[in-house]
Amino acid sequence: MAKKIITVNVNGKAQEKAVEPRTLLIHFLREELNLTGAHIGCETSHCGACTVDIDGRSVKSCTHLAVQCDGSEVLTVEGLANKGVLHAVQEGFYKEHGLQCGFCTPGMLMRAYRFLQENPNPTEAEIRMGMSGNLCRCTGYQNIVKAVQYAARKLQEPSTAAA
Repeated sequence: MAKKIITVNVNGKAQEKAVEPRTLLIHFLREELNLTGAHIGCETSHCGACTVDIDGRSVKSCTHLAVQCDGSEVLTVEGLANKGVLHAVQEGFYKEHGLQCGFCTPGMLMRAYRFLQENPNPTEAEIRMGMSGNLCRCTGYQNIVKAVQYAARKLQEPSTAAA
């Protein structure tokens, strides 16, 4: 199968790679770019462990082809922190113990990041609905909701609004 050269901006860095047209984005990120934060879970887009941000949208990278990202901006969990400073959603998950085993956490963080871009001041019900495409088998979700609420408050502060 002939490879196609794609150019993708991943976490602020331009990447030009030759990929097979059938290569899934999750495999491109993990195997070609060594960005292993996004996890391979169900491989059917149901669990959300592989969630990344593409051109301002949450995308399940296990069912998205790498060639579809040619010319796109991709943000992975590795790109959330800024110069060693945790993003508000990362801080929220840490402070509110929004994780247990950690397997779903990268996808949860990426969905929470995009969700708070879409809805900066959500209610608890809106958080539960906005995060509903990402599954966690450990936490019971209460601390995940608290973590997103924490991040929403933190992002409203003048010093972190640009984060």
